[in-house]
Formats: sequence, structure tokens, C-alpha cells
Amino acid sequence: MRPKRRLGQNFLTGSAYPRRIVDAVNPAPDEPILEIGPGEGALTGLLLDAGARVTALEVDPDLRPHLLQLYGSNPRFNLLLADALLTNPCQLFPFDGRFRVVANLPYYIATPLLQHLIAHRHCIAEMTLMLQREVVERIVAPPGGREYGYLSVLVQLYAEVRRLFDVPPGAFRPVPKVTSSVIRLRLATAPRVEVADPARLLLLARTLFAQRRKTILNNLRAGLGPLAIDSAARLPALLDAASIDPQRRPETLDLAELARLTDLI
Repeated sequence: MRPKRRLGQNFLTGSAYPRRIVDAVNPAPDEPILEIGPGEGALTGLLLDAGARVTALEVDPDLRPHLLQLYGSNPRFNLLLADALLTNPCQLFPFDGRFRVVANLPYYIATPLLQHLIAHRHCIAEMTLMLQREVVERIVAPPGGREYGYLSVLVQLYAEVRRLFDVPPGAFRPVPKVTSSVIRLRLATAPRVEVADPARLLLLARTLFAQRRKTILNNLRAGLGPLAIDSAARLPALLDAASIDPQRRPETLDLAELARLTDLI
């Protein structure tokens, strides 16, 4: 198959790295796995060999004949042609339990798809994802560094994060200009910090990281409307009640501080 640039396709080649990814997943016999973007099936075949029941979600119809030729006769393989961003993953399996996700995500779709999948965490227990290394560094970043931002807060609010290993450009066809990393996210259905309104916490984080060079106070002043704060004059008192210095930078705030400020707002 000829990879399509408009879909961000970079197909895994060889067996070493696909095997490492599937070994990290270690599916149980007959375990349901949702694979997003199977491509040429490098991970699909190994997941099936390990005994998993694989529902593969592929947006490119040109890959369908190839995937069906390889795996269509396997009763544990189900191929769906659909856009993962427009699909409710919870409706793909005929049971009420939680399943796991495996994906080699195109770089352009990584952040919106992460948001989409985390929003369906009540049916997803764990995700093993291959992403651009720079995206993974943002996901795992602790407070205080330049990589820490909205994506860090979004993922860490709901997931226990573990970075597994890097995958070099030569493991793909065509060869990308970036290194990839494999990451495991174990999702919790409830936030990992106590907060009355998790959606408002994420709105606060988006507001605070809108202009990273500004102080916390100045970013909040710019976001009064979305945060439903009626007056900028209230902000110093809110920050004081949350024990947050208004002149700090947003990237210094940890989840507990964000939760405390959210509840006060």
C-alpha cells in the first residue's frame, strides 16, 4: 500500500517493535481490544496471535481489502471503516465492561483523539499508544517545565501515565522526521484529585495556558467570561484563598492547586 500523506500514514515495518508493543499489552485470551488505525496490520496480526478479539477501526477504505485478505477469516477479527474521532468507542462492544485500546496514532490527530478517548473513560480501562515523542513528553511532564501544559493536565487528571520505550524513525514506512514513543495510560473513571467540577478544572487549565508567558493573574483576567467570574477585582482574593501567588507562571501549578482554585471559583 502507498501511504497517504493527508492521513498522516506511517506504517510499522518489521516485527521487533510491533512485538514489543504487543508484549507490553499482553492481552488475555479472548480479551476485547480496540485497535485504532491498524494500517497494514503489523500490530493486528500479533494481537490476534496472542488470542485477543480485535475490533479494528480504520478510516482509509483502501486498506480494507488488504486487512480482510490477511485476517478476514479469523472469527476474532472485526474491521470497521470509520473515523475514530466521530465514533463512540463504547458502542463498539456488546458488553458493559471496560476494554483496552491499542493505537499507532498519526501525529496530526493525537491530541484531539486523546481528548475524545478520555471523554469515554467509563468504557476504556487502558490505552497503549504510539505517539510522536514530543507529544509524549508533554503528556508525562511534571509541573514546572516548559512541556507541562493543558495536555499534561488533561491526561494526568484521569490517567496513571507510564512511558514505555522509544521507536526510531526507521521502524516506519515512509520514514518520518521524528522519533515516536509508546505510552501506557491507565484510566480512572473519576478524577485523580478531588474537585467538584472536573470540566471546569479543564476550562481553567485551558484559560491559564492560553498565553504561557503571562502570569496566572493576567491569564485569569483574560478569561473572565468563560470562567464566569463577574469581576477582575475578585481574582486576587480568589488566588489568595487558594494560596497561589498571582505572579507565578501557569506551568508551576499542580493538579491539587488547580482543583483548589477551581472549587473556589
